[in-house]
Amino acid sequence: MAKLSEKEQEKVKEAIEWAEKSTSGEIRVCLEKHCKTDPYERAIQCFYDLGMEQTKLKNGVLVYIATDDHKFAILGDEGINKLVPDNFWHSTKELMTQHFKENNLAEGISLGIIEAGKQLKKFFPYQENDTNELPDDIVFLS
Repeated sequence: MAKLSEKEQEKVKEAIEWAEKSTSGEIRVCLEKHCKTDPYERAIQCFYDLGMEQTKLKNGVLVYIATDDHKFAILGDEGINKLVPDNFWHSTKELMTQHFKENNLAEGISLGIIEAGKQLKKFFPYQENDTNELPDDIVFLS
C-alpha cells in the first residue's frame, strides 16, 4: 500500500462526508506506516487517542491502516457493537482488501467507508438535528 496523494485524500474525505449524510455514525480514517502490534489493538489505542469515544450515541467508527505493513482494522464504538451482528464489518473488510491487493489504497478506503455508511444507516440513520461530532480529515501518524 502506498501513501495518499492530495487528490486521493480528497476522495477519502468526500467518501466520509457522503457516508455521514446517510448515518448519524461518525467515521474517521487513521494511517501510519508501521504497526508493531495487532492492528485491532492499535486501532483501539488510536480510537481513544483521537477522542472518538466521546460521540453522543457512541457510534464512532475508525478505519485504521498501517500502510507499509499491509495491516488494517475497522473498529466501532460500543453503541454500534451493542446493536450489530458479530460479522458486521466482514463485507466491508473484504471489499477493502480486494482493492488493497491491487495497490488501490484510496479506492479501497473510499469504498469501505461508503459501505460502512450504508451498513450503519440500518442502525444509526441520519437525524435531522445531526451534528458532525468528529473531523472528517485523515489522521496521519508518524
